[in-house]
Amino acid sequence: MLVVRNTADGIQVQDVVDPEGPGVRLDIASTGICGTDVAFVANGHQGFTYGHEFAGTVDGAAFVVEPSIYCGRCPECTAGHTQRCADPAHGTLGIFRDGGMAESVVVPEYTLLPLPAGLPVHDACLVEPAAVAWHGVRKSGLRPGERVVVVGGGSIALLAAAVARHLGFDVDLEARYEHQTSAAKRLGAGRPQGAYDVVIDAAGSSSGLARCAELAAAGARIIVLGVYNDTIGIPAAHSLIKELTYTNAMAYGRPGGVREFGQAADMLATRPEIAETVITHRFPLNAAAEAFRVARDRSAGAIKVVLEPPLCQRAP
Repeated sequence: MLVVRNTADGIQVQDVVDPEGPGVRLDIASTGICGTDVAFVANGHQGFTYGHEFAGTVDGAAFVVEPSIYCGRCPECTAGHTQRCADPAHGTLGIFRDGGMAESVVVPEYTLLPLPAGLPVHDACLVEPAAVAWHGVRKSGLRPGERVVVVGGGSIALLAAAVARHLGFDVDLEARYEHQTSAAKRLGAGRPQGAYDVVIDAAGSSSGLARCAELAAAGARIIVLGVYNDTIGIPAAHSLIKELTYTNAMAYGRPGGVREFGQAADMLATRPEIAETVITHRFPLNAAAEAFRVARDRSAGAIKVVLEPPLCQRAP
């Protein structure tokens, strides 16, 4: 069985024994390359199969995998915050444990979500980042009449804009590259103008966070979706003078018993233009090294790059 792993020589496709153990065997149809995967390669993380954005089939039935591993019993889980599970075994498939950049993988049954009608399995790897975006927009507490802007042009940024539009809000987006701005326009987002009640940081950079504070109105809420490896420098002057509130948003959960992963899947099923816009490149699994190279170069037009095992590739 073919899998994608990082090595001392970079990303390689390796032939390993078929997966075993308790759980359900999923034949992979699509796996997205996340910015986290690209960063892990750059930082030299090895020893596991990459991929936490993936979907596939079990006996012909299509599923997407919610890759969060949680106990379901601790106070955080029972409150619906499964992403904050307190169990030592808590983690994410594809992050320091084997994930979905493979021909098949064994996953816990509770991670499987049947695909809603209208969402092709080859696009369903987008549910995971869409759920991250959904969680962030929900935590913003957007109210009717409020203005919202997204700072960033990657898949999370575009998906956050798509979520806001799906929920009935006008949204603007500021991105670095023209192809990202064009994608935002196709999803119904405008260009920033004026001040905003809610600003979503999906850039994950000090300059991006500074721009968030500049765009914020007095008393605004900034939702931090960007991933930072070091201490975040809060723009002090704007934050103090405007009395800004910063809220972190991580992954997704089940607030009020509602599975955010399922809400994101339903959105993608009803709005096929989202996947058509955000997924810009597809590669066979055995071209993983080239796929990672493309995903790494945002200036060349990539937004979401997807890997597909040879046996699961779609007909032209």
